[in-house]
Amino acid sequence: QVQLVESGGGLVQPGESLMLSCAASGNIFRIHAMGWYRQAPGKQRESVARITSGGSTNYAGSVKGRFTISRDNAKNTVNLQMNSLKPEDTAVYYCNADLQTRLWSRDEYWGQGTQVTVSS
Repeated sequence: QVQLVESGGGLVQPGESLMLSCAASGNIFRIHAMGWYRQAPGKQRESVARITSGGSTNYAGSVKGRFTISRDNAKNTVNLQMNSLKPEDTAVYYCNADLQTRLWSRDEYWGQGTQVTVSS
């Protein structure tokens, strides 16, 4: 069993910053990639940022230059530093992990989500 637990969400004003964290725990053999998705009310879930085991990153165009994803491999965590937040960043943010629990078993896992609200 693998668990992903997000933290760091909250309410901020436009232009302010938040840092989200996600800790993976359980029977983890190898993490290939971790990332963040978000879902706003009435919208589909969308990819925000992703980082691979090799350190390469991908960002949604709407957050490029404002958000930074990073990993702490020793702690099986991924962080999302969100700067210059905008109201349109308001959403529930979900942690995602592409990992193996065994050599023969690889799958995607999801956290429960953390609310980010950007409002004046």
